Amino acid sequence: MNDLNTKKEKKVVRLFSIASFLNDLGSDIIYPIWPAFLTQYLKANMTVVGLIDGLGDAIVSISQAFAGFLSDKIQKRKVFIWLGYLFGAISRIGYALSTTYHPVIFFRVLDRAGKIRSAPRDATIADVSSDFTRGKNFGLLRTMDNLGAVVGILLCIVLFPMIGYKNLFLLAAIPSFIGAGLIIVFLKEERVQTKVFKGFSLKFFDKNLKLLFLISSIFALGNFSYSFLLVFANKNGFPIYSLPILYLIFTFIASIFSFYFGKMSDKVGRKKVLLVSFVFWIFSLIVLMLFPLNIGFFIGFIFYGLHKAAFEPVHKTFIAELSPIEMRASILGGFQMIMGLFAFPASFVAGILWDSFHIFAPFYLSIALTLVSILLLFGISEKSKGVK
Repeated sequence: MNDLNTKKEKKVVRLFSIASFLNDLGSDIIYPIWPAFLTQYLKANMTVVGLIDGLGDAIVSISQAFAGFLSDKIQKRKVFIWLGYLFGAISRIGYALSTTYHPVIFFRVLDRAGKIRSAPRDATIADVSSDFTRGKNFGLLRTMDNLGAVVGILLCIVLFPMIGYKNLFLLAAIPSFIGAGLIIVFLKEERVQTKVFKGFSLKFFDKNLKLLFLISSIFALGNFSYSFLLVFANKNGFPIYSLPILYLIFTFIASIFSFYFGKMSDKVGRKKVLLVSFVFWIFSLIVLMLFPLNIGFFIGFIFYGLHKAAFEPVHKTFIAELSPIEMRASILGGFQMIMGLFAFPASFVAGILWDSFHIFAPFYLSIALTLVSILLLFGISEKSKGVK
């Protein structure tokens, strides 16, 4: 890449990293108190809680796929990105002003619809990067995501006892407003596609991309929610009031190592780092099963953080590189939708296995599906490295 392109790449990545840090900070300030806000402050029952969160997850999946497709079709990214951050900010003001759970349903939908930013943003990162920097850039973005989450949770722990629900939600809106403003002012819209977008069709996927989608789906079926790991720790004697520590451990580890694993994938290849991420997930489950003690929980969640650090940025990088340029946002959005849709049956089946068979049963299934994913991964051929 020439100096001008390198300068543009660094500017875009730096801008997205700052905006992402700010948005996740605002989002995770309210994360630890969200269930209590619904059930204690707004007096919602668990059915309503399930409806609100389930609806939110569905909106995330749909909005990412829709925004990715539309972004490719009109060949614009910027409007989806700043609107996504703006939706998050407005929704938190809505939460703060709500006195019953009924308006929260609308604002939750708006909040999760903010994910329209993800696929266009990720496609932009892929577009401005070279084959030698793409993994590093996705890793940096994920590092800032996780770092924002860590700071947000810590601020919640400190500030919530002093300022309460309403003021905390209002405070949480500010970082996302700033993030939206930064995108509006500093991101320059550029048309990067070299071909005309002809619509989304599997016939445009090569065999490697199809296989990666299959691997992603199989792995997602066994990759149940981290809530199961937290409940597992609590069932084995880890105090409930200390569970946020475990959440902070894996989030902090992910924030430290995401950039490192992304950069490593630029040097050794995406497939090898993705393989390592699968191994980390298996190690996490095995450690938790074999050492259900405090030290085992800490080690298990460290491995879980390493899995997240290696999997999330490199997985997106791999998808982006195997996608036709004119379909990047569509495919990234579709990929996120598939992962989201598979998340429900993964956790639902894990719950059935947990309740009906044994507490280890979902762990065994996940390990088996991860091993299948590893075997299939060897069938993918990576594109040779070359400057974009």
